Amino acid sequence: MTKSSEIHPFRIDIPQADLDDLRARLAATRWPDELPGVGRDYGVPLTEVRELAEYWANDFDWRAQERRLNEFPQFVTTIDGQDIHFLHVRSPEPDALPLILTHGWPGSFVEYLDVIGPLTDPRAHGGDPAQAFHLVIPSMPGFAFSGPTRERGWNRYRIAAAWAELMGRLGYDRYGAVGNDGGSFVSPEVGRIDPEHVVGVHVTQIFSFPSGDPAEFANLSEQDLAALEHLKWFNDNMSAFNQLHAQQPQTLSYALLDSPVGQLGWNAQLFGGLDPDFILTNVAIYWFTGTANSAARIYYEDAHAEHPTEPTTVPIGLAMAPGDFQSIRPFAERDHKNLVHWTELDGGGHYTAHQAPDLLVADLRKFYGNLT
Repeated sequence: MTKSSEIHPFRIDIPQADLDDLRARLAATRWPDELPGVGRDYGVPLTEVRELAEYWANDFDWRAQERRLNEFPQFVTTIDGQDIHFLHVRSPEPDALPLILTHGWPGSFVEYLDVIGPLTDPRAHGGDPAQAFHLVIPSMPGFAFSGPTRERGWNRYRIAAAWAELMGRLGYDRYGAVGNDGGSFVSPEVGRIDPEHVVGVHVTQIFSFPSGDPAEFANLSEQDLAALEHLKWFNDNMSAFNQLHAQQPQTLSYALLDSPVGQLGWNAQLFGGLDPDFILTNVAIYWFTGTANSAARIYYEDAHAEHPTEPTTVPIGLAMAPGDFQSIRPFAERDHKNLVHWTELDGGGHYTAHQAPDLLVADLRKFYGNLT
């Protein structure tokens, strides 16, 4: 292993000075006004952000969260000139299948913590030891402890190539790729880039959209048409973050990097209804690592990337939660020629690994069990 490919142990240890600075900034927040009775019409409500900020300042225990995160083996390595932070939790079962699990924005590797135990050690969680997995859970380039990206071009394809390199560097020549949110863009590309080694791809969204051909709409089911309506609603009402990240992430960064409540309010738009500790652990990681800007840049990089026109061929499976993005099967089958698994979960949400870990674990076991 060359010096540039070395893997080093990593431990999270946020300086106390950073915690003190955070508390001072929270106390000095300048709060905006809000029109009466508008709910979420104009964005995340003031009362919601105030409550989270007060909890962050007075009751949230970062050190307890830090200790929990440090219970899992963490490492850092350099790939393609970029630091990559990752959890690497090996199963006690010798024949376990390796999986690489990828998050998106505004999440982080934290969203997968609740599935680590059942996936790596099913014997200890009432499962079949034959359905065990080694887990690699990286922070995407530009996110969290991978630190800011240092140059242009870190789109889904470059990240996928880095993941293939990482799995090879760890000695895994046969593995699966799992994704949520942005990870649902990256993981299929891992299969496209490394089909000799990827046995299958499992995602919680398949982001396949209309191509512009009117014939595509001819035989859509009522469920598919409802999914299209939901997509239109999301684009009309909730996609401002996508546009801003894809067009002017630098402009946004001046607000987010200087104000923890600014960071909280921006990220909270996609954390609705989740527990405060989960929200704030994720937001605090963005704040302490100063990665609001570089995390947003992935949208810009993807918007300016050249996208392949051919479908993927590695087996792919979907576990779709109610209330989350509703994938449209005919479009998904157009983009993925080996779509072999389609589950409509009866629980979960956009962060199913956190909201309904048992459902995701069961679906991962079923999908990869059928492939192996």
